[in-house]
Amino acid sequence: MGLRVVVASADTGDRRLPDAVRAAAETVLTVETNDQAALEAAVRDLHRREPFEAVLAGSDIYVPAAARVADALGLPGLEVDTVDRVRDKSVMRAAVAGAGLRTPRFAQATTDEELRAAAAHVGFPCVMKPVACSGSIHVSRADDMDRLSAAFHRLVTDPVPDMGQPHEHRVLVEEYVDGPEFSADGYVLPGEEATVIALTRTLLGPEPDFVEMGHLTPAEVDDNTLEAVTAYVRAVVRAVRLTGGTFHCELRLTADGPVLIEIGARLPGDRIVELLRLVTGVSLPRMAIAASLGLAPEEAGVFSAPSAKSAGIRFFSAEGRTSYRELTGWQDMTELPGVTETSLYFASGESIPAVEDCRSRIGHALFTADSPRSASDRWRALGDAIALN
Repeated sequence: MGLRVVVASADTGDRRLPDAVRAAAETVLTVETNDQAALEAAVRDLHRREPFEAVLAGSDIYVPAAARVADALGLPGLEVDTVDRVRDKSVMRAAVAGAGLRTPRFAQATTDEELRAAAAHVGFPCVMKPVACSGSIHVSRADDMDRLSAAFHRLVTDPVPDMGQPHEHRVLVEEYVDGPEFSADGYVLPGEEATVIALTRTLLGPEPDFVEMGHLTPAEVDDNTLEAVTAYVRAVVRAVRLTGGTFHCELRLTADGPVLIEIGARLPGDRIVELLRLVTGVSLPRMAIAASLGLAPEEAGVFSAPSAKSAGIRFFSAEGRTSYRELTGWQDMTELPGVTETSLYFASGESIPAVEDCRSRIGHALFTADSPRSASDRWRALGDAIALN
């Protein structure tokens, strides 16, 4: 788009910049991004010499930080007073419930005693989730108090940081919502209702964990369901006071209608932006930039012609292993029908984190298909095409 890009990052540990991001940046501003005062001072100093026009978050964890930096520079951004509604899951739940929308029973906890009180309020089965982690880290279903306590203990004793931050011990305990999971992605233009560009089916690994093993766009649902989800998502967007930019809304469909899992004022991860571009022709990254710069979507090249009827992504798991010797079938993956992109995260013999969340996935294949049904079949076939030795 011809824009000058500066990336502010600690650029170390789990925040080390990917090569593609580093190559896209004219400047890498190395700063402790978990120190808001240091971040604002470093950005403000560079802004005086080379003014910025917009500030965007590169991770959902930094949505509040980006809003505060934009505010400090006098640039457009999310309202600082309400930004926690789209980041802190406890504040989010309260806002949505306060708007009269259906949401799971929930309670917050930071200690074992509060955990027991929360469980008594919510009941079993329940789901425990940290209020501020990303990537479904430490999200776990519990069917009794022993399992809930064990999940909480794993969180508070986990030494591996998330984006350089130690795990906060504040969690939500919430009602388990039974039903298939989806994500609704879209954008909000000033003064307009939210636009949902597509509903995507989320395919999860086995519980008690919630590892996302794939996404299929568009979801195979009828028009009435799509209309109900769109109306619900628009109401959620209003409840959290999201007035501009892109959003990623995760929900489950129950017998009584959609129920919010969470909403983020950000782009979706897991290459969903590419699935959406292929199927709808809408570039959400360009929309995010357009919204931040105050450009009309057409000026930013947001809209193009779709190139596929359906698209999906299949993630591959190490199936509890901490490494593998050989990944049979991987070399032939790009030759399989519809596969357009593959990526392997861990090489043979490399240590794989022994965790049950997105960090334990070892690679992915992105593909297109002629219909939602054939996309689902292709997702299953790709899983059968790989074997770990």
